[in-house]
Amino acid sequence: MTHTTDRPAQAGADTPNNWKGLSKGAIGLLGGLVIGVSTIAPAYTLSGALGPTASAVGERLPAILLVGFVPMLLVAIGYRQLNKAMPDSGTTFTWASRAFGPWIGWMASWCLLAATILVLSNLAGIAVDFFYLAIAQLTGQEQIAALTRNVPINIATCLAFMAAAAWISYRGLEATKAFQYILVTFQLVVLAWFSIAAFMQVSAGSAFDATPVRLEWFNPFGVESFSAFAAGVALSVFIYWGWDVVVTMNEESRGATSTPGKAAIATILVVVALYMAVSVATLSFAGVSDGEFGLGNPDIQENIFAALAGPVMGPFAVLMSLAVLSSSASSLQSTMISPARTMLAMGHYGALSPKYARVSPVHKTPGYATVVAVVIASVFYAVMRVVSENVLWDTITTLGMMVCFYYGVTALACVWYFRREATASLRSLATKVVAPLLGGLLLLVFFFQTAWDSMDPAYGSGSQIGGVGLVFVLGVAVFVIGGAAMVVQYLRGPEFFRRRFETTEYPTES
Repeated sequence: MTHTTDRPAQAGADTPNNWKGLSKGAIGLLGGLVIGVSTIAPAYTLSGALGPTASAVGERLPAILLVGFVPMLLVAIGYRQLNKAMPDSGTTFTWASRAFGPWIGWMASWCLLAATILVLSNLAGIAVDFFYLAIAQLTGQEQIAALTRNVPINIATCLAFMAAAAWISYRGLEATKAFQYILVTFQLVVLAWFSIAAFMQVSAGSAFDATPVRLEWFNPFGVESFSAFAAGVALSVFIYWGWDVVVTMNEESRGATSTPGKAAIATILVVVALYMAVSVATLSFAGVSDGEFGLGNPDIQENIFAALAGPVMGPFAVLMSLAVLSSSASSLQSTMISPARTMLAMGHYGALSPKYARVSPVHKTPGYATVVAVVIASVFYAVMRVVSENVLWDTITTLGMMVCFYYGVTALACVWYFRREATASLRSLATKVVAPLLGGLLLLVFFFQTAWDSMDPAYGSGSQIGGVGLVFVLGVAVFVIGGAAMVVQYLRGPEFFRRRFETTEYPTES
């Protein structure tokens, strides 16, 4: 029997091609696109985002989704350029370290790890909710849906989902692809079904509040206030976040310097097209009133699809519950890819313990880092679910700031790294400087705006500490803990913080 104990990647910090022991050529453009879409989790995301957004901007819902799409696309262009030059699984960590130095690189990667690891608990919790809801719908036993409110059962089910997702991730990208193809295809089919059914009811005159589609719905310049525009940028953090997972798989991709960047751009384009179709169909069917099924009704905004699936899809409404379940479950699994490979790179370069650089000799995956990520997320969810649900969900809200920070820093790293190439051509100026600069600045502006807004005790769950909003306190705590962890790591292994990265070699596309 083959011995499967993890081992450190054989490559050192500056070996040619920067190899860490991951499986080469395991993922192509289509596989990357599917994993990227799964991480964004469109069915789950739309169900929770459509209502509050429509309540804020009314019929400008499609326009605000386009506004949110813009900074994500601009930042993705910067990611693509950085990946061409440095196809490294560390992405934000490696690129920010090379552009701005190890200290900023470490903190940027800390924000990525905080966001991705802790959001796993949210995804698992949502999967548990829809798991029992789907069983209740399939069996006709409504009381089964209430099991999610039983804390021991909820936690046990959540940990089971976490363990299953970690097992698939540990087995490698081939297992991940097979799992994601099934779940992503299912949720996309159901969303398309929902959209077509909604349009058919509008056409037949049987919709709840049939509203004819108008061109001004799609005009981003029709957004009436800066606060609404800011809401669009805020929305982008949550509904488009996750596309960068495809770039962390660059060392395992066929065409390391080209495929991940193409997959990232393709993921965002596919998702925005899907969002447009579903949002227009939903808006046209339900309108924005506060009526029973109107998007302005606060009673249904937390889960729009749970309310509208029945009126739109009739007896097939259970498929929407299964789609949201599959969406959160598939995202739970694919989201593990990013933190595991980031920690692998950090261990590889000496920014974390060498244990994190261990790669399974059988599956060629960052086994140790994957286990650490799922253990942290599992313990966090179990403790917070018992202690305080407010702290649990406010922590998830806080992650928006973490995402804005690491996306923004990475985009600006692209600008700084390629600053001497800005005048080489108009294309270089646009893709290596202008696009990432605008995207990065937009997200960093939102980072500071969110930090300011979250000081209000009414932000998030409404909890506070000493008159300051809990979301802000948690955000500061994440940065303080990250800074402390960085200092501890410096004391344990200062070599990383003293070195330069310009000598690292990367492959070129043949």
